[in-house]
Amino acid sequence: MGDMMNEGQHLGNDIDLSQFYQIFFEEAGENLDQMEQMLLALDVNAAQDEELNAIFRCAHSIKGGAATFGFADVAELTHQAESLLDKLRRHELQPTTAMVDVLLESSDALRGQLGAHQGVGSAPDTGNLVARIYALAQGQEAPAAVAPAPAPVAAPVAAPAPVVAAAPAAAPAGKGEREIDIHIGPIDNPATADGIAELFRDIPGLGTVTTLPCDQPGKRVFRARTAASDNELLDLFTFHVSKEQIQIHPAGDVVHGKVPMPPATEGKDYGFYEGAPGLPGAPSAQATAAAARDTRAAEARASAAGPAAAGAGLESSTLRVSVSKVDQLINLVGELVITQAMLAQKSRELDNNNANNPLLAGLADLDRNTRDLQEAVMSIRMIPMSVVFNRFPRMLRDLASKLGKKVELVTQGESTELDKGLVEKITDPLTHLIRNSCDHGIEMPDERRAKGKNETGTITLSATHQGGSILIEVRDDGKGLSREKLLSKAREKGIDAPDSLSDPEVWNLIFAPGFSTADQVTDVSGRGVGMDVVKKNITALGGTVEIDSAEGYGMRVSVRLPLTLAIMDGMSVRVSDEVYILPLASVIESFQIKPSDINTMGQNARVVKVREEYMPVAELEQIFSVPRFEHSAASPIMVVVEAEGQRVALMVDELLGQQQVVIKNLESNYRKVPNVSGATILGDGKVALILDTSALVRRSRH
Repeated sequence: MGDMMNEGQHLGNDIDLSQFYQIFFEEAGENLDQMEQMLLALDVNAAQDEELNAIFRCAHSIKGGAATFGFADVAELTHQAESLLDKLRRHELQPTTAMVDVLLESSDALRGQLGAHQGVGSAPDTGNLVARIYALAQGQEAPAAVAPAPAPVAAPVAAPAPVVAAAPAAAPAGKGEREIDIHIGPIDNPATADGIAELFRDIPGLGTVTTLPCDQPGKRVFRARTAASDNELLDLFTFHVSKEQIQIHPAGDVVHGKVPMPPATEGKDYGFYEGAPGLPGAPSAQATAAAARDTRAAEARASAAGPAAAGAGLESSTLRVSVSKVDQLINLVGELVITQAMLAQKSRELDNNNANNPLLAGLADLDRNTRDLQEAVMSIRMIPMSVVFNRFPRMLRDLASKLGKKVELVTQGESTELDKGLVEKITDPLTHLIRNSCDHGIEMPDERRAKGKNETGTITLSATHQGGSILIEVRDDGKGLSREKLLSKAREKGIDAPDSLSDPEVWNLIFAPGFSTADQVTDVSGRGVGMDVVKKNITALGGTVEIDSAEGYGMRVSVRLPLTLAIMDGMSVRVSDEVYILPLASVIESFQIKPSDINTMGQNARVVKVREEYMPVAELEQIFSVPRFEHSAASPIMVVVEAEGQRVALMVDELLGQQQVVIKNLESNYRKVPNVSGATILGDGKVALILDTSALVRRSRH
């Protein structure tokens, strides 16, 4: 996307641009994310040209798209940010922390404006922000920030109202002023040129303008007195009309209504067209509009991909597809897996003779291709944890600045992939944990120096795969949790907290509703504030959260989430006449035992000795009250499963084999069943329960 808004005016009668709004909002969001990350990583004392150019391209793409679709408030704010960035990349100004701060603030304001155009909230008042950006762009000290007051609700997305936000003067009035004639046209609707006059009224110090008579239909002529340069005026005017429709001449140089079009070489100065419309050999209005549209689309995609990918042709190797289409594809592949399992089961009944060999070979190929297809489709929904991690540096920077602390965020395992649904739901709990670590974990710089620590605290955010789960850890090197303080607070709230509690049990006290160790209430979450919500949200995802701490040295919060995908590899086991599915990633080993190998301990707990280690035994027959018939005599087989770092031995009758299973949500179709995470359809059409190994481990260990 580029600089001209008039795409909607050229094509508005033929194409409803609202169909492209969602694409613009998504690309604008990606560009804002890119710009924010690069601003956070920018070293103001040694800024690289490519970094500044990449940040500029992000702002430029957003401005061009906003102007194209008529979101004039977004276009105006990005125009001001772009002007500052342009001077930085041209080395006319030296980057400063104040500039980074104001650009990050504009990123927040742009998100608010874009949200308002999507019908979420109201657009922020950016008048003070625009003035501060402009002052910095002029090499002046920015005026003090003013808390913005919410603006009226923006116009609906279906018909955005191009309202130009008030902006500072393009140049001081008076000194250096000149008188010019501005010719607009030809345009389909001459009323759109009235926006030019509105700019002079809305922007203090830009100058004055009057409308002159014009005898040519579709054209307007204005006489202006201004100190702004032609390029500055063109940048402002293109919020309303395109550059090739604007002619600027000294006052009186051209007879009004008979303005000659510039030659093709002059058209190049505007940076868009080889020739002007109406000249021999020049492209038609439709062709030039289409060419500009294609150019801008390619530029936007290159900017969204980041500096490293600019010019690398990424626009031809990526495709934007809605999540609903991916989910539909996954469901269809799931049904295909069930059908393949049914065919595989029936094929076992066939005689292994020459007549059936081609059929059996074809079914073997179907099995292999179905598995490859399933893995390929599932990888579409898998996205790296960097999508979540990348939003925390900005939050932590602002929070540390507000608290007067020095904090560094270290991320590990950003490439670890997780299902998109889980990624979206884990963001809020992680935000709580990081805010808590910064607020009540990391000490103030002078306190850290007094303890012999580096005055800059470190918060580490890591993600790793462990078996069938993903482990996400939030660690800090702060002051850690105080056992005595937690016990004292618990007793104040009437919680039973004897001194005999183990350390993990004491740490878990902060998950009690409303429990907090904060000495005073602030607008920042204290350690414990919201922690009950964190645990509730993680538990709802089928995960667990654990705390480990050493007073004076720091704290670690470990979040384990299951890789709950639509299709998984499972091991089917038989207990009497029932079939259950164990997630294959949780299965460690299996072995056959004699009844005498099982020992009974206190309270009827049973254990089995496995290589000098006693392991709890979980009898599925008792857990699920499976009826035992005479013809199904038990032949105990132990299957060792691991979850949450602990192991338990499940007693089953028979191992039926490994297979791909399609996970069906049991809770939405029936109700929540303890120790069961879902259900699947077997090859013979029967329903089998998928066991929740984490719940079984917790049950046996308890």
